[in-house]
Amino acid sequence: MFMKRLLSNDLPGNRLLVLLLAVIVLGLAFAPFIFPGVKALSVAAKILVFIVLVASFDLLLGYTGIVSFAHTMFFGIGAYGIAISASKLGPNWTAIAVGLAASLLLSLLLSLAIGLFSLRVRAIFFAMITLAVASAFQTLASQLSAFTGGEDGLSFKLPEIISPSFEFAEEPFLGASLDGRLLCYYLLFVAAVVLVLALLRIVNSPFGRVLQAIRENEFRAEAIGYRVVVYRTVSSMLSALFATLAGAMLAIWLRYNGPDTSLSFEIMVDVLLIVVIGGMGTIYGAVIGAAIFVIAQSYLQDLLRLASESAAALPWLAAVLSPDRWLLWLGVLFVLSVYFFPTGVVGKLRAAATTTRATR
Repeated sequence: MFMKRLLSNDLPGNRLLVLLLAVIVLGLAFAPFIFPGVKALSVAAKILVFIVLVASFDLLLGYTGIVSFAHTMFFGIGAYGIAISASKLGPNWTAIAVGLAASLLLSLLLSLAIGLFSLRVRAIFFAMITLAVASAFQTLASQLSAFTGGEDGLSFKLPEIISPSFEFAEEPFLGASLDGRLLCYYLLFVAAVVLVLALLRIVNSPFGRVLQAIRENEFRAEAIGYRVVVYRTVSSMLSALFATLAGAMLAIWLRYNGPDTSLSFEIMVDVLLIVVIGGMGTIYGAVIGAAIFVIAQSYLQDLLRLASESAAALPWLAAVLSPDRWLLWLGVLFVLSVYFFPTGVVGKLRAAATTTRATR
């Protein structure tokens, strides 16, 4: 009963899906102790950030049916808010609070302005407008070097207690150093859990049901009395706020931000791929898709290197498995995932569970 309320009555609905989610959540919760090392911890932190970012985008695309390419702009606003504030005000919690509040306010105002475009512009034309806005913002961030550091970005310091140099104990515990880096990771973990649960609550509320009704049939939703433009705009604003929080999480972890770090269009492409892999219209898809994609992106080169060395006796096979071709193999994996899971991993598993129940 507690778990049902915690998940806002939106249970996974499939035993295999429950197992996958449990493995991912427990793996992230104990990642510093199960996978010791700087790279493994950075990969786990990146998964947490992308879970929140992708889930916020799915609120817009999967639940409301709005295609927007400006999502990384809000992601960058959150990261720059922390970076600029920490650079100007110093390494303290006040700087983080001020930066987070300012970035949330800016994202709220910009998302409101962009959301109002949906009054006159629809479908692909709205997507093109958001793409233009995002490109303009990236250019602006690159040119305002006095505030953003330009192309070089901003490196900054955070409170000492969440810095790697701060140690709680001299001896490692279960192979993990008890330092500020570990505390920073668990701050991100708690933030990601809270934000995902909040998104689950939003999409399973009456407001979320109206968004799904608008996605399925906008004309019918408007005919029965719902103000579609208002709901679309509020959805855009909520999505932007969650993306801003994801950007703040990234900046806090990296202690650096630049145009390519948080505003690159490649990040938008990654988000779209993760949504497709995990499944649109489900917050659980963001969790599974982000874990699969980030792990593949981070370790595929290493796996190909091992495979290429093992196939040294066959030069043609070693060349095909060269780690330099990891993007090719990543593309192949994506095509296979779309072919075998056209509705995403979560959609496929839930459909299989529904079919099983229907045949009983």
